[in-house]
Amino acid sequence: MITTIDALQSLKPNADWVLRGDVLEWLDTNQTQPTEAELTAEVARLQAAYDAKAYARSRATAYP
Repeated sequence: MITTIDALQSLKPNADWVLRGDVLEWLDTNQTQPTEAELTAEVARLQAAYDAKAYARSRATAYP
């Protein structure tokens, strides 16, 4: 399952932030904080990419 953490790492690599539960504390002064809509869209995009490769992952054990 793709999380907000995955989305943050994808959108803003090497940014400084802390996620406490559902509360994001943005610590980075060089990068801007992504909006909630950007995070939601990135979670959906990453999940779709992961889901699209489900067949390949399930067949990987049959063909080492």
